[in-house]
Amino acid sequence: MWPYHPDLLATPVPRYTSYPTAAEFGAVSSIDHAEALGGTHGNISLYVHIPFCEKICFYCGCNTGKAGKRQRLESYLDALRREIDLVSELLPRDAVVRRIAFGGGSPNAISPAKFLHLTDQLMARFSIDEPDFSIELDPRTFSAEWARAIGSVGIERASLGVQTFAAHCQEAIGRVQPESLIERSVDLLRGNGVTSLNFDLMYGLPEQSKADLHDSLQRATRLNPDRIALFGYAHVPHLIPRQRVIGDNALPGAVDRFAMAGLGYDFLTTHGYKAVGFDHFAKPGDPFAQAFTAKRLRRNFQGFTDDQSPTLIGLGSSAVSSFPGLLVQNEKNSGRYRMMASQGKLTTNVGVSRTKDDRRRGRMIEDLLCRGSANISSQLRQTLQDALEPFVDRDLASIEHDILSITAEGLPYSRTIAAIFDAYRRQSARRFSSAV
Repeated sequence: MWPYHPDLLATPVPRYTSYPTAAEFGAVSSIDHAEALGGTHGNISLYVHIPFCEKICFYCGCNTGKAGKRQRLESYLDALRREIDLVSELLPRDAVVRRIAFGGGSPNAISPAKFLHLTDQLMARFSIDEPDFSIELDPRTFSAEWARAIGSVGIERASLGVQTFAAHCQEAIGRVQPESLIERSVDLLRGNGVTSLNFDLMYGLPEQSKADLHDSLQRATRLNPDRIALFGYAHVPHLIPRQRVIGDNALPGAVDRFAMAGLGYDFLTTHGYKAVGFDHFAKPGDPFAQAFTAKRLRRNFQGFTDDQSPTLIGLGSSAVSSFPGLLVQNEKNSGRYRMMASQGKLTTNVGVSRTKDDRRRGRMIEDLLCRGSANISSQLRQTLQDALEPFVDRDLASIEHDILSITAEGLPYSRTIAAIFDAYRRQSARRFSSAV
């Protein structure tokens, strides 16, 4: 069992899917965005955001809305297609797409026919070479027709939003989905070419006990997904109004949350999964685990990834693009996004230029989270000595020859240790989620 030091986990910290984090985003010019696109060469990745779900879950922090208003959904897809045309025109022809990820929301909130139309446009407009496709799916609205569409596109990676198998927890978070529904989705995906299947599971949910989590882990592993992401529920109702449905008194306390994280880690690492970072697990033969073993694991806006492309281009409202020297986010509001795209404009809203120091610190944070160690200069070590000392003194981290390493006992403190290298953290007024 991991040692529990509540004083070291008291301060909420970012998840570090970028550095600087989105909390530091401010106004940026679409001219800067256009210049970054024009200066992009070599392998790139695309992320396509579908901000709709048939049903909205209470816990969800994604930028998504109900798909019931078909006119709004059609209008959004028209705007997305316009953005695809504009962005593809700005990219040099030697910028080659090697990965395409569809996320949301739930991409299967649109019809399979609309999805196939969208993928056809991407293939026609961008320079694409044997792309690696991935997609996020909601089992509640997944159909055989959708599975056939996935097979026809050649998608081999998929992620199912499972969260929990406990019926009372499903009720509490507004996501009721019987186990039979998950089983059917798994069978459909496997039968249509998906070879790397992920389950998203959660701990720290309302009304959830350690026994509930253990049962969900057992049920999940029986279905044999290739990967499992075990996230701690981030309760921030002051930022996400829909979470106000969930009362604070229904949530497990900090001690129980920590125990749940440890339970999940112990269970999965003794049931055929390799730990990839703190909260991700993969079968040894999965590309995810192989990237971790080969020290090729990276971190981007989709979380841990084996994607090696230096540039990720986000398409759709609220989607984020990551260039070596610039981070930009599209307009979050779906209505304003549609208006900007309809006028033939880049939908850039906010972002941040990445300084040389940002990139240096970003590499250290990524190394700590993806590889468990980072090379730190003697000068920086001296500057941060007081902040690092509590972790070193308690054997949660070690420093030798300017290499900072996180120990096995310090794994749940990884984000907190990484946050020490965040030059913006103390200035940010935004509250983040619990580290565990």
